[in-house]
Amino acid sequence: MHPDTSVRPGAIDRFFEISRRGSTVGAEVRGGLVTFVAMAYIVVLNPIILSGTADIAGGELGFGQVAATTALTAGVMTILFGLVTRLPFAFAAGLGINSFLAVSVIGEVTWPEAMGLVVVNGLLIVLLAATGLRRLIFDAVPMALKTAISVGIGLFIAFIGFVDGGFVTSTGSSSPPVGLGVAGSIATVPTLLFTLTLLLIAVLMALRVRGGILIGLVVGTIAAIVVEAIWRLGAQAGDDGNPQGWSLTVPALPSQWISIPDLSLVGQVSFGSFERIGVLAATMLVFTLLFTNFFDAMGTMTGLSREADLADAEGNFPRLRSALIVEGVGAVVGGATSSSSNTVFVESGAGIGEGARTGLANVVTGVLFLAAMFLSPLTTIVPTEIAAAALVIVGALMMAQIRHIDLTDLPTLIPVFLTITVMPMTYSIANGIGAGFISWVLVRAFTGDIRKISPLLWIVAAGFVVFFARGPLELLFS
Repeated sequence: MHPDTSVRPGAIDRFFEISRRGSTVGAEVRGGLVTFVAMAYIVVLNPIILSGTADIAGGELGFGQVAATTALTAGVMTILFGLVTRLPFAFAAGLGINSFLAVSVIGEVTWPEAMGLVVVNGLLIVLLAATGLRRLIFDAVPMALKTAISVGIGLFIAFIGFVDGGFVTSTGSSSPPVGLGVAGSIATVPTLLFTLTLLLIAVLMALRVRGGILIGLVVGTIAAIVVEAIWRLGAQAGDDGNPQGWSLTVPALPSQWISIPDLSLVGQVSFGSFERIGVLAATMLVFTLLFTNFFDAMGTMTGLSREADLADAEGNFPRLRSALIVEGVGAVVGGATSSSSNTVFVESGAGIGEGARTGLANVVTGVLFLAAMFLSPLTTIVPTEIAAAALVIVGALMMAQIRHIDLTDLPTLIPVFLTITVMPMTYSIANGIGAGFISWVLVRAFTGDIRKISPLLWIVAAGFVVFFARGPLELLFS
């Protein structure tokens, strides 16, 4: 007698609302896999940013330690978010916050104290979400700005993809600050493969081939492995080292498939920064973390929900309050594991572009992150240049949302334009949102629409003024 397994798929379908959202289990699995492929670089990049930099006491984080906790936290938070919210938004260490910690915070406090500040930031976000204040702020944002955030994130994702692919590079001069490839041309094999992978995915998607993004990534990775086996390009080694090499990971089959993760950083947290540098200075650091975390996540979730057709006419999406609370938990857990604040990743759009519509895709992505703790050599197979092609495609898809904005209305056009352009130009979602909020309030106030501006929007705009002026304010009160 064979057991009846017909109930299990039905239960999974009902729990994640797969059929209700027009998806299938296969689409969710593919989407989760593509999201992981697009995000796997964080297991390597996050330790590059956080490890090897001595704090004020001379302490450092180990590369392997950070890589292990990065994968662990991303896996746990991605699965938790998928189960609680049933949304296909994957989590990992936020690049804006980890860079801020490594560049600006570590010169004043120790690593455990820096992670303590991240935990405090996360607890404040959870409190704001649980009390409903974060939702009120979300609802106070005009629909045009919410849509502009989506479009801006699309351009930001595309810009990240072009930079990671080597298609757009720094010129090293003040004007122009960026240019095409090397000296204005596509001069490296990795960038050529990025371009070919991008075109392949574009053609497959235009032909509506199911799994187009995944197929393109697989083909591009195989081509990269073959190219590396033949020409031995190796990794880039700085500006004067090997400019023809791969930017972050060299595509090759690993000699070792399994490694034991070092999780000794879990729990290495201290709240001594408030005593070391003073309450005011520590509060300013928390304020910076809070604004970056708060609005980066809000903007990213807005953009992804619209891309997945899960948002209503006002930009709200299913289980919004739960999503905002769990996102705050990501900051707490990220600080507690010394992997930096974990938040929703824009690269989730790659999985959404592949068809992911539910939290089942998150479960797939999260399980792969947990496996990456033990199979960390496998995360280096897909080179950044190949994964970057998917990001450009996703950026193009999100750009289409601009059709919902009335650009003939000048009081709307200017804030929308600033929101969209400031994000990629300053490499920050929070900066773009801040520029949009401040300009929306001021333009509307001086054109006679002051009564239509939510009081919360005034408060948030004022907060962004402080956020943008935090450098001078820190010097003033230090």
